[in-house]
Amino acid sequence: MPIVDNAIYVDGKRTEAPAEFSETLEQMKAVGGMCWLGLYRPDHAELSAVANELGLHELAIEDTLSGHQRSKMDHYGEHTFVVLRPARYLDDVEKVEFGEIHVYTGPDFVVTVRQVEAPNLSPVRQRLEEDPRLLAMGPNAVLYAILDQVVDEYVPVAEGLDNDIEEIETELFVGNTSVSRRIYELSRELVEFQRAAAPLERVVTVLRRGLADDDADPQGSAVVRAGADPDAQELDRLLADVQDHIIRITDRITTMRQVLTNALTLSSTLISQRAAEASVEQNEQMKKISSWAAILFAPSLIGSIYGMNFHNMPELAVAYGYPAALGLMVALSVGLYMVFKRNGWL
Repeated sequence: MPIVDNAIYVDGKRTEAPAEFSETLEQMKAVGGMCWLGLYRPDHAELSAVANELGLHELAIEDTLSGHQRSKMDHYGEHTFVVLRPARYLDDVEKVEFGEIHVYTGPDFVVTVRQVEAPNLSPVRQRLEEDPRLLAMGPNAVLYAILDQVVDEYVPVAEGLDNDIEEIETELFVGNTSVSRRIYELSRELVEFQRAAAPLERVVTVLRRGLADDDADPQGSAVVRAGADPDAQELDRLLADVQDHIIRITDRITTMRQVLTNALTLSSTLISQRAAEASVEQNEQMKKISSWAAILFAPSLIGSIYGMNFHNMPELAVAYGYPAALGLMVALSVGLYMVFKRNGWL
């Protein structure tokens, strides 16, 4: 089985690290602790074996095997299935890469399943092991720590997207013709980012409500009341902090999407404006070309008539006929030039 890490915790401290999952439940029941099993790309048979031992629901297993799930939380009796969509910003290609983590929790176990390399949950496990009091709070504390890590990693992603949007705003006014395509690509990334982050607010709300006393609030308040279990109060405060970060991220995403919408509108306006300016400039050039063509056509017309070599043509016998024809050509050309100049064509 592709086990990344497999440990049994008692009072927040690692006591056992079975090499095989088949030994985990037996040892866990013997010491009365909690197990945390980390898997990487398990196949159908391997995941089914875990599901049979822990009683995981087949629909949750089907979601894990098929992958490409949205962020969500599903309840199956005492078991909870959570899908998280971590993200990271790739500076070299200026793209956002999304991952997927599936977390199964029960009264005394946590199973995490990753299908891609990133993110690595080892720092989360190490952080919890360095804080036994938090880890002793059970599976919900593990789920909190994973949520906190995922949400914290959203911050550099948002900053990277912010920088991209600032670059787009600069490119809009320098006439970059590919900016519209970049706006579209960023819009798609923001939509995917919002789909990953926005549902987590509800996930945290449900977790906080689970910590609250049943009679705390008839309206289903997600706040642990005073006088409740201190551990539950502490975990509720930690979850409230994560929830605040999620709200900030989702608000930031909404703002960025609005900025991109405005940028796309502005881009279309600038393109239309440049096209109109180009059309006006083209019309002005056509006017000049047409004007000079008319000026050159007048003497050409007279010259072509006198070049037809008919015997009986007017002014052929007049001594000043040739200068008169030249004068007529010049007069027509000057007259046309003055008319076009007055009309603003030249």
